[in-house]
Amino acid sequence: MEETSQIIKTTGENGEEVFMKLQEIVTVDDKDYALLSVVEEGTMPDDEEADELIIMRMNKTDEECTFEIIEDDEEFNYVAKAITDSDELDEEE
Repeated sequence: MEETSQIIKTTGENGEEVFMKLQEIVTVDDKDYALLSVVEEGTMPDDEEADELIIMRMNKTDEECTFEIIEDDEEFNYVAKAITDSDELDEEE
């Protein structure tokens, strides 16, 4: 898992700008996924205090990186389980 602390701007469901903090990048089956937390206006969430993590698929090209909602429930559950299992292994060490 890669540690990072970037703020990204994305577009919400209603077309509004949403700022998110990139908490981690994880790779599951050779695909990269971003763990993000919403940044409330005027605040910066601590890594430990993120209320809710959002998992998005990352698509990288030479020029840019885009984030995509995982609409397939099977893929989402598989990735979430892989992340949870990885976290449990990290806690045991």
